[in-house]
Amino acid sequence: MTPYIALLRAVNVGGTGKLPMADLRAMCGDAGFQRARTYIASGNAVFDSDRTPAQVKAALEKRLAAYAGKPVGVIVRQRDELARVLAAQPFTGAAPNRVVVIFLDDPPPANTLDTLRHQRDERLVLGEREIYVHYGDGMADSRLVIPAARLGTGRNLNTIAKLIEMAAA
Repeated sequence: MTPYIALLRAVNVGGTGKLPMADLRAMCGDAGFQRARTYIASGNAVFDSDRTPAQVKAALEKRLAAYAGKPVGVIVRQRDELARVLAAQPFTGAAPNRVVVIFLDDPPPANTLDTLRHQRDERLVLGEREIYVHYGDGMADSRLVIPAARLGTGRNLNTIAKLIEMAAA
């Protein structure tokens, strides 16, 4: 069995996409995933499966679409992949709650940094299938628009570290 982390897009954020985490755990169990558990109410699930990442993603997206009546984006990473993402984050020394990793299914487009809008003190670095963002003054007042992030979902370093810990347990 492989430990997986599923990151749901636009769930329980800003009053949209309401999904109780108990329901998410039940969907994971219905999909045949083992040891399903969730972390905070923003759509983070940790579980074990013997399926491929693509199969895990498809199974979860199918159940979420049936539940929500519309597609719900899911990014799937194996525990070791998530650990590499955390280790590779370029903003060492920054407050972990001010660094967000935007997870994507595919590599970010080459022109990602050229298409930013309303950038102030935010710094960005492209990863393999991630965009690392350091919000110097915090996210609350940021107006940064990252068009390449439209189909991704972001988590701060604290959340990523906790998900890795949960998947290792």
